[in-house]
Amino acid sequence: MKAWYYERVGAAADVLTLDRHWPTPEPAAGEVRVRVQWSGVNPSDVKSRGGLRSRVLPFARVIPHSDGAGVIDAVGAGVDAARIGQRVWLWNAAWGRPFGTASDFVCLPQPQAVPLPEGTPGEAGACMGIPGLTAMHAVLMNGGVAGQRVLVAAGAGAVGHYAVQLASRMGAAQVIATVSSPAKAALARAAGADHTIDYKTEALAERVRELTQGRGVDRVIEMDIAANGATDLELLRPGGEIVVYGSGAPLLNLPFPVLLSKNIRLGFFMVYHLEPADRERAAAALNRLLARGELQHNIAQRMPLDAIVQAHEAVESGRLTGNLVLQVDGD
Repeated sequence: MKAWYYERVGAAADVLTLDRHWPTPEPAAGEVRVRVQWSGVNPSDVKSRGGLRSRVLPFARVIPHSDGAGVIDAVGAGVDAARIGQRVWLWNAAWGRPFGTASDFVCLPQPQAVPLPEGTPGEAGACMGIPGLTAMHAVLMNGGVAGQRVLVAAGAGAVGHYAVQLASRMGAAQVIATVSSPAKAALARAAGADHTIDYKTEALAERVRELTQGRGVDRVIEMDIAANGATDLELLRPGGEIVVYGSGAPLLNLPFPVLLSKNIRLGFFMVYHLEPADRERAAAALNRLLARGELQHNIAQRMPLDAIVQAHEAVESGRLTGNLVLQVDGD
């Protein structure tokens, strides 16, 4: 089979290598083998390949990308053979494992291959593992958003675009999205945002006070707590919470007196490390919406797998609005 891999960290053009004769894997007990059709490229994938998390590889060779979608074509012992032929979306394919979805086939434990509802495009399935699950858990955690005023940071981004939709569909009283351009504002509003705020041209805290009649928001869904945390505290009502799934820096500088006096709750999670029950709940909720065709998918670029270097560079640039997926096989 064909697979892209790296044996050291570094720039995409320097370390990503194609092997057209990689041995086709066989599923072990409890595993399924998936013929990959779409491979999702996420910021975490390019950070791992670039060595931003660690300069030491956990495995001698790594096939990247945790997200993907395809068709089960073989199963290991203990797996129902009826799963053969099933369309699936994948999560954590390359997390704690050396073999991700940048290849023709991948074997992984059967719970990590979630049935893809009929009618859902494969490229959309390749966006569920990290963007979809992150957005869903951020909306569902701590009792959910029903009746809440919610602010979604980067509401046109890969995760934020889903979070806006999910908050709106799951009963939020008001959804506000921050954006950085009129085009992104249009995307967020089409996804269900009641209001958008261009943080480059508008006074964010002042606009939130205006939109919430001075009360502040109940929840902020935050993708960069290091950059935005202090401002988030201005936006929150007393007793509000910040749900954090990302940070652009390893250290935080937040004013303790404000956190204390406003009884602010900080909640952090990493989508790779979700508790099994939380992941099952989020995946089931996503699939219900997919089955009804109720989710918009903001796919910024579709490329062939052999454009993987350019894909990594595009994600690293930070200029994409939405998700990037690679076509591995005809869908």
